[in-house]
Amino acid sequence: MLRRTHSVALLLFALCAAPLAATSTAVAQQPSVKAMNVATASQPAAAPGPKNPHNSPRRVFAEGVLTTIPTDLRAEETFTGPEPILEIIKGAQGLDWTPETMPNTRTLKAMAENVIYRRSIWGLELSFKPVRMIEVDIPQPTGKMQRKTLWYMVYRIKNMGNPLESKATTFETGDTLYEATQASKSTAPIRFIPRFILELSDQKKEYLDRLVPVAMAPIAAREMGGTPLYDSVSVSRFDIPVSTEEVDNGIWGVAIWEDVDPDTDYFSIYIQGLTNAYKWTDDPDKVVPDDIGNQRAYSMKTLKLNFWRPGDRYNEHEDEIRFGVPGQVDYEWVYR
Repeated sequence: MLRRTHSVALLLFALCAAPLAATSTAVAQQPSVKAMNVATASQPAAAPGPKNPHNSPRRVFAEGVLTTIPTDLRAEETFTGPEPILEIIKGAQGLDWTPETMPNTRTLKAMAENVIYRRSIWGLELSFKPVRMIEVDIPQPTGKMQRKTLWYMVYRIKNMGNPLESKATTFETGDTLYEATQASKSTAPIRFIPRFILELSDQKKEYLDRLVPVAMAPIAAREMGGTPLYDSVSVSRFDIPVSTEEVDNGIWGVAIWEDVDPDTDYFSIYIQGLTNAYKWTDDPDKVVPDDIGNQRAYSMKTLKLNFWRPGDRYNEHEDEIRFGVPGQVDYEWVYR
């Protein structure tokens, strides 16, 4: 009797405490009005929210200031193969057998030996201003400020709405023909997730672009008339709408590099994220059937911009930087 009374008491306590716990949880999850205001005020200008992140400059650029690199979509990038599925060829058991009621080409082993992977390819149009320099006081871990010379490049990204799609046509004979066609009326937005790498060709050094918050406002004031620019993280928060001849939905950002070796004369800027085209290679010696893709190495289609700087480490000046290298192409698409 005592045990039953104790159980009933616990049940009544749980029923009474449940609404209180739910109310406490709701209160904890719902911030106060003051906290919400503070959180909103502390968000950067590039925080997600607006449907159109277009940030047009407040000044008109002179002709020739912007260099535009059009998209480069190719039919061979819409498929990979024929390639074997190594995880099946090397991992599955009982593949070697002779069928009696169907052709040999319909066995699992035969179908896994020649597989074609098809996909749609999109691209973004890049326009950029000349690579320039700016001196900024940057906070250090010691709490002091240090004046540094930063290299930066202001750019614009446009979604022109022209992806390349692989469309199939099946004939009466059962054969299927695949063709790469351009969808000129596409309205699908694209998210730009960039990676900017500055490579010093003569010094054998590489620099990944940096987030330097204290430099964003001075660069924006100098290059855009005050319109905020997106950095490499904030620019990836938005889906870029399609631009047309009447509507410009391009977004402007900046890539910044710190502590660049001033002895360099030749350098290149690699930009990833302008297209989803990629390649892969398989290493048959590293195949693990239970770990699909472990042996696979991917390379992304990357835009390479070449620059020439006929100067030295003394009195660094942005006017020395020129787009294009004598005897080489100004830009090219590579896989890396």
